[in-house]
Amino acid sequence: MNEENSAATSESDKMRGGNQKAAALLALLNKTGYNMIQENGQRKFGGPPPGWEGPPPPRGCEVFVGKIPRNIYEDELVPLFERAGKIYELRLMMEFSGENRGFAFVMYTTKEDAQLAIKILNNYEIRPGRFIGVCISLDNCRLFIGAIPREKKKEEILKEMKRITEGVVDVIVCPDATDRTKNRGFAFVEYESHRAAAMARRRLLPGTFQLWGRAVQVDWACPEKEVDAETMRRVKVLYVRNLMISTTEDTIKAEFNKFKPRVVERVKKLRDYAFVHFYNREDAVAAMSVMNGKCIDGASIEVTLAKPVNKESTWKQHLNGHVSPCSENLMEIPSREDSHQKSVGKPASLSLSLNGQHSPSSPELEWYPYPFLPGVKLIPISMYSLKSSYFSSAVMRLDYFCYKNNWLPPEYYLYSTTSQDGKIHLVCKVLIPSIADGSQSCFMSHKLCTTLEDARELAAQMALLHLGKHKCF
Repeated sequence: MNEENSAATSESDKMRGGNQKAAALLALLNKTGYNMIQENGQRKFGGPPPGWEGPPPPRGCEVFVGKIPRNIYEDELVPLFERAGKIYELRLMMEFSGENRGFAFVMYTTKEDAQLAIKILNNYEIRPGRFIGVCISLDNCRLFIGAIPREKKKEEILKEMKRITEGVVDVIVCPDATDRTKNRGFAFVEYESHRAAAMARRRLLPGTFQLWGRAVQVDWACPEKEVDAETMRRVKVLYVRNLMISTTEDTIKAEFNKFKPRVVERVKKLRDYAFVHFYNREDAVAAMSVMNGKCIDGASIEVTLAKPVNKESTWKQHLNGHVSPCSENLMEIPSREDSHQKSVGKPASLSLSLNGQHSPSSPELEWYPYPFLPGVKLIPISMYSLKSSYFSSAVMRLDYFCYKNNWLPPEYYLYSTTSQDGKIHLVCKVLIPSIADGSQSCFMSHKLCTTLEDARELAAQMALLHLGKHKCF
């Protein structure tokens, strides 16, 4: 009898809580005049707001909100995010149970309001001890297509992609650095919308489709980092790509100094692209106009303003699966092996280079050795009691991620192949056994490695980047 009474009381409390929440949401709608609908696993508040005329806000007006407590809804989120400006639309991801999924997207009417939201609400304590994360959200409309025949021209690739997928806007094909008559074995396909790109990606998934009789690699390309206009107005560095491997920094400097002597401060060349630093912004802008499309050592170059990058924020946002670093970002030095892909974007799953080469790291993870003095008291602790910022390895981060979600530990499976020179190359597949809701649970890198540690690290990175779009640390 006591158990029945307890169950009845619990059920009654749930109904009362549900009624109170429904009343709070109704009061919000009455107060704001916004509409709210639920479809495809998300609840949309607004989009557009009352009295809105014209097209939706431009790209760069939306922020991603992660680590939202599961019992918080629009009646609390809307007033909080209205502190930064007028909300065009708020999309809260929902479970079938009625709880939220821990993340949302908030679109403002201006980019300035979106940036302000990041500034004032990132790491905001929304509940005692519970901090939300806020970063820019960019709809990715670009796919990476790898393993395409190297003899295919841009026109052929564009025609084929338009034939088999819908909404194709353009194809970006980079010529080989040593043989300009061939491509580099990959291309980037730009679509008219994120939805069109997502549908194309689903159609082209490995094992289900072939191009020109061969299986291709398909993944999301890195979205180009949005930089505010005020920051770009201060940039005095040019990004130059499609250079010949043999072209030297001195040659580049001499060519850019031709239109106006002694305006170039220095040049930094990496493989087939370079950063040209000017003393004055006005000279950089003028040189960009003059030099774009010019030939240097027989190669037609492309010249744009370099985009500054905040390395710390780039790393943190990268693991959330949103904004990823690209080589056009000013002062970011990519690895030699990956530099050819980074010039226009690359698969998000490959953004961190390994094999002892450069990769961005958080300032919190730098080594600071301290002397271990006699008498220092040591306290045993569990690694799972630490914050995720204490882990620099993707393998350790994934293990920590699974533990925090009450999942079984990840399982790694090793595969090998032999290169033409007889060397053994490795790749790992990682399985998350506890994912049983229909989501992807198996992840494998598209890149071969020479050591077991690197193969496991790349597989873990692939898993983290995918899971970061749906779950929060």
